[in-house]
Formats: sequence, structure tokens, C-alpha cells
Amino acid sequence: MKVNVPPIKSQGIKTKLVPWIKTIVPKEFEGKWIEPFMGTGVVAFNLAPKHALLCDTNPHLINFYQAIADKEITPQIVKEYLKEQGAQLLEKGESHYYELRARFNEEHRPLDFLFLNRAGFNGMIRFNRKGGFNIPFCRKPERFAQAYVTKIVNQVTHVSRLFEMKDFEFKCQSFEKTISSASPDDIIYCDPPYIGRHVEYFNGWDADRENSLFNILSQSESEFILSTWHHNDFRKNEYIESLWGQFNILTREHFYHVGGSEKNRNPMIEAIITNYDTSNL
Repeated sequence: MKVNVPPIKSQGIKTKLVPWIKTIVPKEFEGKWIEPFMGTGVVAFNLAPKHALLCDTNPHLINFYQAIADKEITPQIVKEYLKEQGAQLLEKGESHYYELRARFNEEHRPLDFLFLNRAGFNGMIRFNRKGGFNIPFCRKPERFAQAYVTKIVNQVTHVSRLFEMKDFEFKCQSFEKTISSASPDDIIYCDPPYIGRHVEYFNGWDADRENSLFNILSQSESEFILSTWHHNDFRKNEYIESLWGQFNILTREHFYHVGGSEKNRNPMIEAIITNYDTSNL
């Protein structure tokens, strides 16, 4: 399966796991594909369901993809923007990155969010307590060469065409509200921040949120798929046994290449948890 990479990168992106996830999705379902933790959108963008509701508490992710859906951002606009900003970055160096980061934190322009995401350190998304994007520069002023700009434009083209053909809806809201809106015919795919993995999230993540997610999914009448981590060479995810053990658990080794530190970029055993039998899929 060819996996189309989305224009926004982030730590924990599921690009290499999409083919595995696809094998456990029921081939025929009548409702919506619902994601309470949209993140990069890589799973939904590759599964390409007829109807999708993609949500996140990070308004910048939602605003960026909504702008593409509304055709306020087009591949041509992205091309011209990145060529212009790339030329300024090459001329001025890292000062241009920090000038644009300051502008984004004041004005929240979706295109600036794209630029910062692709020019920031290790492709990370992180915000401070005041909601300011605070990832440092990647120290590559030549970053936006023609081939790299073309690559990003092609990624925008793919999602733009997808939104034209399919019914995709975007909302900035809590996972509780998103899951509560699901009907029995819907499938909920959850990719929350990995508890105990020192991850960054727009609103933070802790044991209380993990428990809340467990409670609301347990009560849902929809089928759900949950991505999390199972264990690595150093420790295991204690919540697998204490919370999720009653459900169907599948595992596979995976390596994440995007992250802020080497300790979070080691091989680990990925887990997929479902509330339905996957053996006949």
C-alpha cells in the first residue's frame, strides 16, 4: 500500500502504521470515520472514507486543513508562499524563522503554521503554556529548495483532491465531545498522546485524561480503534493491563523517526486496541 504523507508533520505520526491499521478496519461501515485526535490526519487521509469527522484541540491543525477544504489554501498558493519564504530564509537565516514564528503567535496564519512545521527542529509541534509555538529553528536555511517545495505542494494537492471527492468535516473540540457525538454505525479512531512517553500535546496529557478516554470509549456504542504503546526494552505501558486489558489487543514493533530526543526515537512495541473482533478481517 502506497501511503501519502500529509503536509503537516508531527511526533508520533502514523505513516508507516497506516497499512497495518487499514487491515483491521471493517471493510464496510455505513457511518463516519471519527478521529478525536486528528493530529497530522495521515490515517484518515489514506483510508479516504466517504464521511469523516476529524477533530483536535489544536486550533492550528484544524484551521490549516479547513482552509484547504474551503480552497482558501490551494497548491499554487502554497507553492508561491514557500518559494517566497524559503528565499527570505536563505537570505536572512534563522532570524527570518523567528520573525515568522513571532508573527504566527500573534496572527495565527495557517500558511505560517505550515512553514514553521517544516522549518522547525525535528518536525515537531509544541506550544508553551500561553499557547505560543516554541519549536526552535532546524538550522537549515537552505531547507526550501525546489524539490522540497514541490514535495510539500504535492502533499497539499493530495488532501485538496481528497476533500473535493469525500465529505470531510473539521472541528476544534475536546475528545469527550467528539466521542459523545458518535453513532453506533460510526468508527472511532483514537491516537491520543502516549501516556508515560514524555510527549507534548496542545493541552497536555496525564493519567486523568487517559482514564477519561477509557471511560468514554467503554460506554460508547460505536466500534473503536485505539493506538498506543505497549512496551519497549526499558519499561512497559502500565495502562495496558490496568485499563485496556479487557479489549482486543494487537501488537507490532515500530520505530518513530520524528521527536525531540533520541530516547523517544527507539524501537518499541506499538499496540492497537479494539472493542471488536479483528480475527476475521
